[in-house]
Amino acid sequence: MMGLRMLRLVWIVLASMLWLPAGAQAHTHHAAQSAHADLAIISVAELPPQARDTLRAIKNGGPFAYPRDGVVFGNYERALPKRPRGYYHEYTVKTPGARNRGARRIISGEPGEYYYTADHYKIFKRIQE
Repeated sequence: MMGLRMLRLVWIVLASMLWLPAGAQAHTHHAAQSAHADLAIISVAELPPQARDTLRAIKNGGPFAYPRDGVVFGNYERALPKRPRGYYHEYTVKTPGARNRGARRIISGEPGEYYYTADHYKIFKRIQE
């Protein structure tokens, strides 16, 4: 029986260490939302021509240049607003001279919600139409 009591005590201690007080949770959530609200904006006219071509293809449902275009983007970097898995999709923006897909992408969310990254998910800019 002593083993079960010890296990319960360990569980309680670990659980209390993992849970934040309600105020801290609200503050953390608000800070994450603020960080996403601060994403830089880029207009369609400011995008490289290849990105404008990719955006046009996304809106038209294709055709796409690469087989991986349209796959689910996991947002593992947490650079974009948190959404359920499957919400975001990624598309390659051709990079002149690149021998592979390059680093440029457009990420789509709901219709009209698009993000551009020129450095393979390090920095995102919200595309404003």
